[in-house]
Amino acid sequence: MSTTPDAQQAEQHHRIDYIEFPARDTGEAKRFYGDVFGWSFEDYGPAYTSFKDGRLNGGFDASLPVGKGGVLVVLYSKDLEATHAKVLAAGGRIVKDTFSFPGGKRFHFADPTGNELAVWTEP
Repeated sequence: MSTTPDAQQAEQHHRIDYIEFPARDTGEAKRFYGDVFGWSFEDYGPAYTSFKDGRLNGGFDASLPVGKGGVLVVLYSKDLEATHAKVLAAGGRIVKDTFSFPGGKRFHFADPTGNELAVWTEP
């Protein structure tokens, strides 16, 4: 069953469509997120690369300042322990170790370019 362009636009209305992260080094961001999460990339000059994670697209921009705070992006994992190990093996740093919350458990990490994200799973 195909959807019409109007139906597709209605489904996308008010949904996050693209997200950009600051990155001190787009090459390092590509290596890290490719190794840990299997994302694919396309470069648009030396300071910008876009990514596809299989569901959402975004980019890494070396012209944006990296800093703590702001929005926390939370990724999902079917195997939290394996993802935790991959983050460390790829050069990430655990900022908040795995903890439980109603509905699951998660950990926070900093990528090698300075961004803080989290990964969660169901209990």
